[in-house]
Amino acid sequence: MLDRLGLLVRLLPTLPRLARYRAGSSYSVGDRLEALAAADPDETYVLFEGEGQTYGEHNAAANRVAHWAHDQGLGHGDVVALLMENRPEYLATWGGLAKLGVTTALINTNLHGTALRHALASSGARHLVLGSECSANFASTENDLEFPLSVWHARDPWTPNEAAPRGGSEDLESALSAASPHNPEPGLREGLRAGDDLFYIYTSGTTGLPKAARFSHMKFLGMGELAAWAVRLQRTDVHYCALPLYHSAGGAMVISAVQAAGASVAIRRRFSASRFWDEIRECDATHFQYIGEFCRYLLNQPPQASDREHRIRAVIGNGLRPDIWEEFQQRFGIEQIVEFYGATEGNTALMNLEGKVGSVGRFPFKALTNARLIRTDPSDEEPTRDSQGLCIECETGEAGELVGKIPQSANAATGRFEGYTSKEATDRKILHDVFETGDAWFRSGDLLRQDEAGFFYFVDRLGDTFRWKGENVSTQEVAEALSGFPGIEMANAYGVEVPGQDGRAGMVAVRLAAGEEFDGTRFFEFAGRALPSYATPLFVRVLPELEITGTFKLRKVELQKEGFDPARVTDPLWFCDSPSKRYVPLDAAILSKIQAGSIRL
Repeated sequence: MLDRLGLLVRLLPTLPRLARYRAGSSYSVGDRLEALAAADPDETYVLFEGEGQTYGEHNAAANRVAHWAHDQGLGHGDVVALLMENRPEYLATWGGLAKLGVTTALINTNLHGTALRHALASSGARHLVLGSECSANFASTENDLEFPLSVWHARDPWTPNEAAPRGGSEDLESALSAASPHNPEPGLREGLRAGDDLFYIYTSGTTGLPKAARFSHMKFLGMGELAAWAVRLQRTDVHYCALPLYHSAGGAMVISAVQAAGASVAIRRRFSASRFWDEIRECDATHFQYIGEFCRYLLNQPPQASDREHRIRAVIGNGLRPDIWEEFQQRFGIEQIVEFYGATEGNTALMNLEGKVGSVGRFPFKALTNARLIRTDPSDEEPTRDSQGLCIECETGEAGELVGKIPQSANAATGRFEGYTSKEATDRKILHDVFETGDAWFRSGDLLRQDEAGFFYFVDRLGDTFRWKGENVSTQEVAEALSGFPGIEMANAYGVEVPGQDGRAGMVAVRLAAGEEFDGTRFFEFAGRALPSYATPLFVRVLPELEITGTFKLRKVELQKEGFDPARVTDPLWFCDSPSKRYVPLDAAILSKIQAGSIRL
């Protein structure tokens, strides 16, 4: 394991490259794409469905998009929405728009109806590039849009026997076929700066309608440099991506890292646990990026003799939980795991370069980072302040909210908070008077803790931590502990309100492995050993599937709303009956006693 000085020495070579990306610089993503195509036009850039696209071919495709967009009167500061599944045309579309300084709103392909309408409206886009495979999504909202929107139908050439385009849309393929494949005049992006918006990337929407986060050229370029350096990505490497390209993990971090190294990216339409390793071997991948429960899904697959037959050297991502970390690494023979902490809209990040199990990394020296942990009350999500009205930094081992200092200079190379398209949403994420009167810090909304060696560990989302029996309970830690129960493939913990009780009681929704049945006695014994009494869930809901977002985050808002009423929930419900030392089926009679307060909780 590296010591602090060794970690700093390893970081030093990449710092000058990161420092050159400043908000006021005229260097943008379009410049990078054209430089890569000029330097290595015949090198493979994108692999998809068994076919390859070179850097030169990709640049030509992006150029056609740029010339088409210019013909539509689009330029620096305009916004185009993109609703399309993972395929090479996705990258060429936003790449071409970037050459003009046009911002691309990356629309989540899982959105329909109200959520999709909200995403389109909040982007401010007046043009939509609609992949034909997403036509049904748009059909759920097109009749009641309250703003003008020109829809350009982008045929999916990878899908045989595709249905004819719907009426009311323009044929993008025909327009692009007539456009020039040559680089647009540099003057068409005159005035574009690295600090300008490259993307709008939407939050996952686990707690309400998604918000559009601003994501600049500068952030994209710098992120890729750091990620490529962290996993030692080389020109001859293949980085596999089955994550959605509409999100920052796959669409920004992977793609930018590949571009920074001049490497190849193998994209897939979507993640498949059963096909994952076969696809890794087919494209001869050397790296991949994970997120959320990705790795747990792979572990749940039956072991195969070929599990270690691959060329993967390093993987990078966030959300690999400590309860499966070592098992995952050993079973699949992965040399390096780089777990990181970061948020799409965040202004600070951590990266575990030392292989410390369960950690999201540490900083070589505190003075080199803008991140701090502050005491925050989970009950009202407000920071705790001292007699001077300033925030209190956490002690070692104490969970607190991660905040990142926002620099006063708008041209700073690091720490810039780019915010959302909504000023109100942006303002809510800025905390003032943290350690000095007048300072400003980004609120992550995430609870982390730091050990004596300086390693940080993710604890929970601030809103997901609840208080019960006078104690703070982390839903993340509860879910991790209970996922170790034999027969449980996945667990999603959350707090629910109980009439007449302060705080929220613990509840967990679980998905059982095929053929397994819930054993209330064994589960009671296991939970009692794995968790303190206040964190042991009072209620269990057994679901055939746990709903996740497109980026593999478990949804819990609807589960919280549905609660534990057997008249409302058709799935099997269980109640922790402490006197009998087991979980028992929760029926109307038990619910009535809980509501009347005749059962002591």
